[in-house]
Amino acid sequence: MKRPGPLLTLLAGLLLGVFMLSLNATTGTKSASSYREESPGVTVSPSPPPSSLPPKTTPSPTPSKSAAPNADYAGRTDDDSSAVAVSLRDGKAIAYFCDGRDKESWLKGDVKGDGSMKLTGKHGAELNGTLEEGKSIRGTVDLGGQRYGFTADKAVRPSGLYRATATVRGAKLDGGWIVLPGGKQVGILDRDGKPSAAPRIDPETGAVTIDGEQLTARPVTP
Repeated sequence: MKRPGPLLTLLAGLLLGVFMLSLNATTGTKSASSYREESPGVTVSPSPPPSSLPPKTTPSPTPSKSAAPNADYAGRTDDDSSAVAVSLRDGKAIAYFCDGRDKESWLKGDVKGDGSMKLTGKHGAELNGTLEEGKSIRGTVDLGGQRYGFTADKAVRPSGLYRATATVRGAKLDGGWIVLPGGKQVGILDRDGKPSAAPRIDPETGAVTIDGEQLTARPVTP
C-alpha cells in the first residue's frame, strides 16, 4: 500500500488546526497563556470622597488679664482706728495693718489677674481686697476676731510702707511704719515681743533713732 505524501500530510494538519480554532471560538475556551495575560493585578481601592463636614477648628485661648501694675497703696480703715498699706510687685503683694499702739499684722499673698487678692498673716489674720482701676485697693482685714473695712489709695514716695529690724543691746527690734499721703505716720515698734508706738522716721532717708541707736527703715516690697 502506498504511503500518503508530504503534501497530503501538511494539508491534513492545516485542516486540523482550522477545526481546533473554530472549536475554541465556539466554546469560549482560553489557553493558559491567555489567562496569564488577563489575570488582574493588585486592586487599588478608590479614595473615599471628601467629608462634607466642616473642618474642626481649635478655639483660641482666652487672653488672660495682665498682672496688676507695680505700685504702693496706703490708707485708713473705715472706722479710722488703724492704717493699712499694700505693696504690689510682679503679681505678689505684702501688706501691713497697724493701729499705732499695740495691734499689727504683716500679710502676704498673690494678686490675681482681675486685681483681687487674698493675703494671710500670723494667727489667722487675713486681708481680702480688690484693686479698683489701679487707683485704690478696697477690702477688709480680719484680725483678732474683728473685721475692718479699708480703702488704700495709690501712694507716691515718700508715702508707703517701711520696716526696720535690728538687735540693740541684746533686744530684738522690729518696727513697721505706714506713711500716709499728707505725711502722717502710723507705726509700731516690737521690742522682744512687746509692741508700742514707734518713733517717727525721716521718710526721705528712713533714718530713725531707737534706744540711742540710729537705724534705717527701708521701703517694703514683696
